[in-house]
Amino acid sequence: MKIAAVELYHVSVPLKQTFWPTWIPGYPQTHNRFTLVKLVTDDGIEGYSAGSAMGREREGLGELLGAYILGSDPTDIDRVQSLLKQAGYLGWRNFWIEPACWDILGKAKGKPVYELLGGAARPIEVYCSTGEMHAPEKRVDELLAMRVRGFKTAKLRVKNRTLEDDIRHIEVVAKGLDGKLVLGVDANQGWLVSIVDRPPAWDFDRAKEFAAACHANGLRWLEEPLDSRDYDGNAALKKVSPIKISGAELNYGWDEIKIMFEKDCFHVYQPDATFAGGIAQVKRVIDACHAHGREFSPHTWTNGIGFYVNWNMVLADPGNMLPLEYPLEEPSWVPREREGIIAPIMPDRNGVLEPFTRPGLGFEIDRKLLRKYGKRFYRMTETGLKIRVIREKGLRAALAIKRRKEASR
Repeated sequence: MKIAAVELYHVSVPLKQTFWPTWIPGYPQTHNRFTLVKLVTDDGIEGYSAGSAMGREREGLGELLGAYILGSDPTDIDRVQSLLKQAGYLGWRNFWIEPACWDILGKAKGKPVYELLGGAARPIEVYCSTGEMHAPEKRVDELLAMRVRGFKTAKLRVKNRTLEDDIRHIEVVAKGLDGKLVLGVDANQGWLVSIVDRPPAWDFDRAKEFAAACHANGLRWLEEPLDSRDYDGNAALKKVSPIKISGAELNYGWDEIKIMFEKDCFHVYQPDATFAGGIAQVKRVIDACHAHGREFSPHTWTNGIGFYVNWNMVLADPGNMLPLEYPLEEPSWVPREREGIIAPIMPDRNGVLEPFTRPGLGFEIDRKLLRKYGKRFYRMTETGLKIRVIREKGLRAALAIKRRKEASR
């Protein structure tokens, strides 16, 4: 089997209400945007994946990507990983493309990806993961309404300029909920963004004091309170924190996360397989969690396809009892717009997702919605690539490249 065609799409799904994500403070998000990749094998199997996008920044990705993966075996995951890493030297982080090969592999074998990874179908509890920072009194009312809908756990956000205001935020929410929901909080300090607002970067002392305040108010975990590559700082904080510290959601795969295990940075590791090395590398993280007595709970704040990718990772970890992150911020970030071009993912009235059994990653592209919200900006086949190389390099050079590639296999 080999990859015979590559297609790339810009997808832009308008939101009905403007979304104000805390991880880009002050920046209004009016659309759910992502890049969709479609890989087609020589026997007609289609594999899909998606990478979050600010806009059309990947406009030139196809020219780089086609030469790397056309003609490759999508079931040789180690080789695919190597090729995407190499392409990353010359352009963008590309591991979000790797799940499309797992989608092909699962469809070829007639099994969901999580089964290929040693998992099994089972119901998964989800937690309500907020994305904005509302007035704490308002957040109390919102979360009480989520409790009625079946959610048992929720995650807050903090992004105030002062530590005192951040502490007041969790105090008011925790007191208002009075133990009716399990709470965690995300500081979004792991990869601080200051396009518009310029929030302060936390130092160790602020993170330590905030962790103590979280414990005093009954919160269970604190996400990314320090820069994600401050390995020594995170390790030191974990040693003294009275609550669980989590992180590694967007770190650059196993190359960085293995350092976190060596230094013992977190209680909970949360790599997102569309960012942090793809499915193969996140499986290594899961195995390392078992070996080191740590927990795994992936980041899922991307889009519906990204959610499925990470849902597979939790299902691949049979003993994982932690609830799965379920991004929800009404009325702006809701299932229909979050999923965009696939069916909305909806938990039941107990806050539980029933397992999918469709082969591959588990979702099905709605062609009508893709035509409505997507625009294909690149398509290349093996034949098309050969013609392009001949035109650019000349026939003699093209034949020489072909011979060298064949000799190296």
